[in-house]
Amino acid sequence: MTSQDSQSFQWRYDELDDKNFQIHGRTLFFIIVLFSVILLITLLFLYARWICKSSSNSSSSAVADSHNTSVLASYVQAQGLDTAAIDNLPITLHRVSTGESECCICLGVFEEGDKVKVLPNCCHVYHSECVDKWLFTHSNCPICRALVLVDSPV
Repeated sequence: MTSQDSQSFQWRYDELDDKNFQIHGRTLFFIIVLFSVILLITLLFLYARWICKSSSNSSSSAVADSHNTSVLASYVQAQGLDTAAIDNLPITLHRVSTGESECCICLGVFEEGDKVKVLPNCCHVYHSECVDKWLFTHSNCPICRALVLVDSPV
């Protein structure tokens, strides 16, 4: 091996010096524009998020302030049956021979002599207390969703 071969494989660190790093002309312009666009998009996103939060908070508080508990109670009752209609449903005593074995609302097993209500359209059977709570907020059968039509009290 000659001395020239060993000299050709030397590192030159002066070419990788960071002191000579410079950004000129278009490159500097594009970096500034890119940074400005990112900053603008971030600010617009934060502003939109602030607007959405403030509008949802104000609308929900306005709804809560405008409705008192009696209005909400009548709205819930309007979706279900009124107490007179619920009380008008006949209450019978359960017999083991009827075939129904459990209340699908409370999942309790029917025992001989339990007070049950049979819904008029679909003939599904429930504990009296369970179906009364259901019918106060719903106007249909919990199993088949058939409408519960009750004769008005005379």
